[in-house]
Order: sequence, then C-alpha cells, then structure tokens
Amino acid sequence: MMRRLSLVVPFYNEAASIQPFADAILPALDAIPGTSWEIICVDDGSTDGSLLKLVALAQADPRFRVLEFSRNFGKEAALTAGIDAARGEAVVPIDADLQDPPELIALMVQAWREGAEVVLARRSDRSSDGLLKRQTAAWFYRLHNRLSKIRIPENVGDFRLMDRAVVDALKQLPERQRFMKGLFAWVGFRTVTLDYTRPPRAAGRSKFSGFALWNFAMEGVTSFSTAPLKIWTYLGVLSAALTLFYGLYIAIRTLVFGNQVPGYASLFVAVTFFGSVQLISVGLIGEYIGRIYMETKQRPPYIVRKAYGGDGTPG
Repeated sequence: MMRRLSLVVPFYNEAASIQPFADAILPALDAIPGTSWEIICVDDGSTDGSLLKLVALAQADPRFRVLEFSRNFGKEAALTAGIDAARGEAVVPIDADLQDPPELIALMVQAWREGAEVVLARRSDRSSDGLLKRQTAAWFYRLHNRLSKIRIPENVGDFRLMDRAVVDALKQLPERQRFMKGLFAWVGFRTVTLDYTRPPRAAGRSKFSGFALWNFAMEGVTSFSTAPLKIWTYLGVLSAALTLFYGLYIAIRTLVFGNQVPGYASLFVAVTFFGSVQLISVGLIGEYIGRIYMETKQRPPYIVRKAYGGDGTPG
C-alpha cells in the first residue's frame, strides 16, 4: 500500500545548497519502496536568489512545493508553515545543508512502519561542529532538562519523522512564539531513536550567530519552565535573610564596641551587588512578560506571500 511522505525544508539564503540538496535527496527518496512523497520548501525571506532556484525545482518536478514568506520570520515559523501545509501520512523536517543525511530517511520510514510514531535522529558524533558550539549545546540541554519537566533529547535537532497523529497534535498548539524542539517533545507519542554521524555542511554557512543562539536558548528555557522565576524568589529570600543577620551583627557590635566608621568599599560592593541582582531579576521577569505581550497580540507566526505548485505557478 502506497503511503505519502512529506519533507519540510526551510530555506534562508541557501542558494548554494539547493542543487546539492536536490541531487542528494531525490535518489534517497526514490529508493524507499512503497512510498510517494512531496517536498515542501519554505523560503524564509531569502535575498540571494534562493526563491528562483526553488521555483525552478517546482517547475521541473511536481512533487516540489514552494511557500514564499512575505519577509524573514525565522526557522521556527518556517517549520510551522511546512508542517501546516504537509499532506503526507508522515512528515520529516530536514535542513538543506545536508548535515542531516538523506539516506537515514529510509531507516526512519522502516521504524515508522514497525509502529513508531516519532523517529528521532540523534547526532552521536558532532565533530564536524566547532568545539564551542558543541560545548554550548551540551550546556543548553543540561540546563533546560534540569529546569523543565519537558525533557528535550540531547543532540537531537529538528530532523525526525512524525506520524500524522503527531502532526495533528502539533497543529493544535496555539502559541505564536514557537520553540519547535520543545513542542516536539511536549506532544510525546511512541518514540524510537536512530544514531548517526553528522557530516559537515555541503555548502554555505550557518545563519545562526552566537547572539542568535543565545536568544534561541532563552526562548527554549522561558517557553517550558518557570523555574528561573522561582530561583530568583529563593535568591531574594536568601539575600533578605543574610541582610537581617548582618544587621543584627552590626547592632550587637555597635552595642559592644561602640559606633565605628564603616568602610566605603564594603558599602560600595553591597550596593552594586544587590543592584545587579535586582536588575537581573527585573530582566528575567521582563522575558516572561514579553512572551505574554507577544502572545496576547495573536499575530500569526508567519505570512505566506505566494505558494507555488508543481507547475511553478502561484497557487
């Protein structure tokens, strides 16, 4: 029985990667028996000619579909749009840089046919990534999984296979500020994990700067945990208790030894320390208030300017 497979591929200034990606993905998909497939390419406001190459692919092969965003909305929005548009019985998000090996999709489909509803691709070897990126990723997973009840599998990116039941569950989640790795983990379902070695990028370079990765990590922590707010509450109680004990110590010392001129250094350190703690706590609260603010606007996470069908014409 023929079953349809949908691939969701975000593109942002990936013109150099498009042809190598197509050359690698088409043989890998054609080699999977008993499946038909579609590839949903989401152009996330590219400025380097990516859209023209994607439309050319759609004109040459009707199994390619292209969604053109009205501007750059970010990778999470692009994944959301592709998943919303997918018509397959199973959906596979995959990057265009070929660090997610297309040949692994056949093993994912096999595990899916054997009863798995989610098939994760875990990077057992990330030596192609820089040391700093590997270390910061490990810190993020460790911190997130300590703070949140929803555990994100370590070294698992967006590359995975999801059954239609999982996709339908994801489409029910209404938040606009979307952290897809957390949402994938939140819905659950029966899960199988496959390990693979991550190769280097086929072309181009990563669009995530260090600052963007930091914001992404903040998004992940604040999306699925209120533990940081509780931590600052406990820190405030501890600081108040220490201040009370120190005040009692000063009062007793004054009664015993008389009034002494205090040192300016200790006063300066105390003021700047507690001032910094207050600013950090206010900033942390602001992160959560900002999320509330953005959610109450109820703006859509993306806007599709045009959808190109298999014949390359706007749909």
